[in-house]
Amino acid sequence: TSITSAKIQVNGVHLHYQQTGEGSHAVLLLPGMLGSGQTDFGPQLKFMNKQLFTIVAWDPRGYGKSIPPSRDFPPDFFERDAKDAVDLMQALKFKKFSLLGWSDGGITALIAAAKYPNLIHKLVVWGANASVTQEDVRIYDGIRDVSKWSEKVRKPLEEMYGHNYFAKTCEAWVDGISRFAENSDGNICQQLLPDIKCPTFIIHGEKDPLVPQAHAEYIHKHIKGSR
Repeated sequence: TSITSAKIQVNGVHLHYQQTGEGSHAVLLLPGMLGSGQTDFGPQLKFMNKQLFTIVAWDPRGYGKSIPPSRDFPPDFFERDAKDAVDLMQALKFKKFSLLGWSDGGITALIAAAKYPNLIHKLVVWGANASVTQEDVRIYDGIRDVSKWSEKVRKPLEEMYGHNYFAKTCEAWVDGISRFAENSDGNICQQLLPDIKCPTFIIHGEKDPLVPQAHAEYIHKHIKGSR
């Protein structure tokens, strides 16, 4: 089936999304830092079972084609993304839906599942973290300068944003996420994990260069019944 691409007004911004499939199980795909539905979920949009699922991939505000506005990182940017994501799905008339979140999208999905338990059917996260340690801040500083990224990772984002927006937004992201390290325990959303009631599956890449495995183990330990 074809993939439709559209924009819808949510919380005062025009959010871009792609949608495909006609299954009864609605799924929202949440991209990572600087990512969009297309850059992060091309294969899922193409190959997920279109009979079982209705698949929506979104571009959070300031990312992908959800510009304007320019992306910024206030202290509550994850909560803002979680509200935008849930309100987007409600605007598209989905009563209940599952979340597949990677990286920052995983953090957003954790918050959404905790705060809107009646709307979330199932949850899958990978490359997510519920806190930021000093070690994490060192790792983030290592990716601040996008000219040092591998071409494979850098090129699609540079093509989407242009070099300046990409470089500036990456620096702003590093500053924004590093700020959580100043919280007690580096907390992003640790206190919300026990509120997640839906079936939850946590995946972690053994070679993930950005998110140490201890984060996945912490999330698993604090979400009851997660796998």
